[in-house]
Amino acid sequence: MSAEGSDTEELDDSEVVEVLDAASAGEAGMQHIADLTKKEPEGVTSVVPADDGWLVDVELVEDRRIPSSGDMLALYRVEMDMEGTLLSYRRIRRYRRSNADFGEA
Repeated sequence: MSAEGSDTEELDDSEVVEVLDAASAGEAGMQHIADLTKKEPEGVTSVVPADDGWLVDVELVEDRRIPSSGDMLALYRVEMDMEGTLLSYRRIRRYRRSNADFGEA
């Protein structure tokens, strides 16, 4: 594993591909959401290996309110390939911070 948190796989004599580990995939997913939404992510809530890639869930504040318990949060799912290239993303949930608990531990 290299210092950047990724492995390299040699495909043939001339091509080397950087493969992300889970921590690097989380960072890449968070950066994709920040770039696409122009909003500051709160953090990564899950990183799951998928067929030939990663699924990363990222939470962010979509609308700040006073008091902060009224903030509108959103959970986005990012699908990336093994190298961190964005394949798709979508908002999977939107909720008020005070109602954030939805049964997951």
